[in-house]
Amino acid sequence: MEGEINLNTILENLNPILNEGKYVFTKVDSLEQVPFSKILFLFKEKEGITIVLEKHFAEELNLHFSYIASWITLEVHSSLAAVGLTAAFSQALGNANISCNVVAAYLHDHIFVDENDALKAMDVLLKLKQENKNSL
Repeated sequence: MEGEINLNTILENLNPILNEGKYVFTKVDSLEQVPFSKILFLFKEKEGITIVLEKHFAEELNLHFSYIASWITLEVHSSLAAVGLTAAFSQALGNANISCNVVAAYLHDHIFVDENDALKAMDVLLKLKQENKNSL
């Protein structure tokens, strides 16, 4: 299955899950000092490699970070070709004054929000899901 493309169906089945732990974004020039098993995800940019990992691993490795996030997974299997999902949840979170950093993986979308906004973000996402169900 390649994932759902219908936005209404996706929103109806959003199912946000708040993962345990605190996560940080950091930049490294190489991965030699960072065990791959500790990395949640990485992205190679021309200025270096952005990695996201649990805060305590970053501290153990003496990596610099300034943003501590909570990680929310949208358990619906949305297609990478789906239109409007990121806009829908980022607008809802933005209207609640919650910034979000989004990673679209093969099976699910993942949202990183400030650790202090995690529960509020979950409420917003659950409300978005419910509002979509009520509008059908």
